[in-house]
Amino acid sequence: MSAQPDGPYGPLIPMPELTPDALRTAVARIAPSRIPALTQHLFEATTNAQQTQSLAPLRAFVHSWAVFVAVERHPERAARLRELERIVDAGTEDPTEAMTEIRRIREAAETEAGL
Repeated sequence: MSAQPDGPYGPLIPMPELTPDALRTAVARIAPSRIPALTQHLFEATTNAQQTQSLAPLRAFVHSWAVFVAVERHPERAARLRELERIVDAGTEDPTEAMTEIRRIREAAETEAGL
């Protein structure tokens, strides 16, 4: 895992390597309730990779969980993303600004993860 400073408090954990095992370890530390979803996604990605003889499903798995970890290792960022997603899901106000901020958060997480 590579450490990346984040202001005076820093992230909960360093950004892990982009491997299934490292991502699983990170998720276990920051969001243990999501381990079943990660395990299911990895199983499906592995099965699809074997069936299609392509690494694309495994790359998609790594991308998805790397972004998740990059967001969730910063509690304030994660809380803001959930708030924005609730705004969009509620459909009671114009979602344009919320969607733009969601995109910015995800792009920042991708950059942080090295994607």
